[in-house]
Amino acid sequence: MTTSIREMLRANCECDDVAKCILGLKALDMGAYKCLLVNGPMTAESLGEHLNRERSTAYRSLQNLISCGLVYRETKTIDIGGYFYEYVAVDPKRVKEMLKENVEQWYEKVSGLIENIDKELLGK
Repeated sequence: MTTSIREMLRANCECDDVAKCILGLKALDMGAYKCLLVNGPMTAESLGEHLNRERSTAYRSLQNLISCGLVYRETKTIDIGGYFYEYVAVDPKRVKEMLKENVEQWYEKVSGLIENIDKELLGK
């Protein structure tokens, strides 16, 4: 993974790289999101099996995805009592909107900082 915007502009980046960078995700997180997209809603245990990882690892990845808005969970009740969670991937069109919104907010913030950089560098 690149370490600066300049490097990223020069590198041959993939869509996953951009999404990981903007949302602060890991490769496993993106793999989990894609798995949910392709296979539909599933439990953390099922996701772990699909990813060849422990349930706890899949669960941590799901928590990352929930925190950035790529996945949500639904509570399912069991007829004989109890419940479990199924995790659902957000539509890729919504993900695209989220990424664009994040980039636009970042651009506005950074542009404002750049406007004042000469004053800050000179200590004014």
